[in-house]
Amino acid sequence: MPTHDERILHTWQANVAPWIRAVRAGEIASRVAVTNEAVLDCVRALRPMRLLDLGCGEGWLCHTLARDGVACVGVDAIAGLVDAARAAHPPDGVPGEYAVFRYEEIAAGAMQADHAARFDVIVCNFALFGETLVPALLRALPALLTPGGRFVMQTLHPWAASREVPYADGWRDGSWAGFSSDFTDPAPWYFRTIGSWMEVLAAAGLTVFRLQEPLNPESGAPASLLLTAGCR
Repeated sequence: MPTHDERILHTWQANVAPWIRAVRAGEIASRVAVTNEAVLDCVRALRPMRLLDLGCGEGWLCHTLARDGVACVGVDAIAGLVDAARAAHPPDGVPGEYAVFRYEEIAAGAMQADHAARFDVIVCNFALFGETLVPALLRALPALLTPGGRFVMQTLHPWAASREVPYADGWRDGSWAGFSSDFTDPAPWYFRTIGSWMEVLAAAGLTVFRLQEPLNPESGAPASLLLTAGCR
């Protein structure tokens, strides 16, 4: 029986093509209306020179920031997404790097070996889905940050994602609701409360300096939870 983490990887491997189409065609309404600009505004305010995008997907964040003059490294566990990100890197932006890394490898120190230079900002944009794997990954991040560097994570807002079920940590069934019929086999994901996110980050040696709740302009409900953390 596959583990939850194995199912997550299988889902993303199976949905590379529809995901690339959905992002590049602007088919994900919440991203277009709120969350893309929210994470970009947050990162730009930090003025990084060098940035690591963990779970970079098809590369949209690295591509955008490269045009701003940021040197970006994008990593993802899915080779098809990394290849797409590399192929579409903008020629008018700062050159970028893309590589395949699983979170287990990063947690074990692989990024320190392959990228000796540290990063001013590390971003995880809707890319933290697991239970034990996420805390292990977060514990590896302080060693990858420059002094004064920041970790930025955007995820589903726990309140918005927990209206009809108990507000408690635990695995949830995935869904492609709102996506095209091209998507298949939704993956499970591990739900955390806001308090739980704070505890996980603190255990990793990261202190939250800013908590934002970008609002959906139509519903007025929070579209995401956006945290900025760093080492004290």
